[in-house]
Amino acid sequence: MRKQVILLPGDGVGREIMEGAKAVLNTIAGEYNHEFIVHEHAIGGDAIDRYDTPLPEQTVKACENADAILLGAVGGPKWDGMPAGKRPEKGLLGIRKSLGLFANLRPVQGFGPLVHASPLKTELVDGCDILIVRELTGGLYFGKPSGRSADGEEVVDTLRYTRKEIERIVEKGFEAAQMRSGKLTSVDKANVLESSRMWREVVEEKAKDYPDVTVEHQLVDSAAMKLITNPKQFDVIVTENLFGDILSDEASVLTGSLGMLPSASLRTDGVGLYEPVHGSAPDIAGEGVVNPLGMILSTAMMLKYSFGMEEEAAEIERAVKECLEDGYHTRDLDVQGGKVVGTDEMIKRIVENLSTKSISNAICSSYM
Repeated sequence: MRKQVILLPGDGVGREIMEGAKAVLNTIAGEYNHEFIVHEHAIGGDAIDRYDTPLPEQTVKACENADAILLGAVGGPKWDGMPAGKRPEKGLLGIRKSLGLFANLRPVQGFGPLVHASPLKTELVDGCDILIVRELTGGLYFGKPSGRSADGEEVVDTLRYTRKEIERIVEKGFEAAQMRSGKLTSVDKANVLESSRMWREVVEEKAKDYPDVTVEHQLVDSAAMKLITNPKQFDVIVTENLFGDILSDEASVLTGSLGMLPSASLRTDGVGLYEPVHGSAPDIAGEGVVNPLGMILSTAMMLKYSFGMEEEAAEIERAVKECLEDGYHTRDLDVQGGKVVGTDEMIKRIVENLSTKSISNAICSSYM
């Protein structure tokens, strides 16, 4: 299979962790006889320094013609004084909008060697495996009208959704559940909000098209409580923008490390942008100590959700799990009795766990 992938290393530790993505793609290409055509482009602060804009037109065009995009990270104190419209983060928001990415997928998985680092009891998080599917382009963050009165004494934010916007994210939730254990939890506030009542109606309508998926509805306050008291009851959670923002951040503490979390932003045709949840970490950039596993697991998500390479994605996840079980970890992780290694060594260990052939057999073309 031949696919074109755009790499956007970005700022801070972005370039270091992107080396992990490239190494994994090289290995998977060789092991499974795929061809990944890789092009690298600028975004964020890096693009500001080079092109005086956080999102150059050539980056947008390249991403529009790609099968998928891998992003490292954007931002850092170097660009804090920039005008709001030229901040590095505008590059990320801009590329999401340009590509029409409406579905954010955030997996939260409890790895055995790390469960003791979670603030929750081990028995609650050991074996936890949740996927949160969040709507990205509608809801309270984008509703009109929105603003403050002239005297500053009144504010308004409007929660707005169209049925079409709800339908497409709900479909993503059902599709994700089909790829996992077939259970979907729809989270809303239907006892209060009219938008949530429409949301629940759409879920019930769409459920008829997915008879192999079991559906349950939960109010957002109840779901938030159960994420902490019994997270293993969840498989796939689908919800609107604001609720998804809050719940995915809440769920991130289950793993014990932000550095382990990947994410995906998708549109209907499967094209997506994949990035680790952690930021650019400028305080450790260039030191060779950053955790590359969030980026590597984001690469696995790309193979699974954009390319349909489920076996290859599972192999990457297995390689990461085995590496942790063998005790290898970067300094941000607390693996009891383990060995702290740098970024390059961690990447090397993952590649070794993946490889049964020489990496030199990989079919991967790079155009920088």
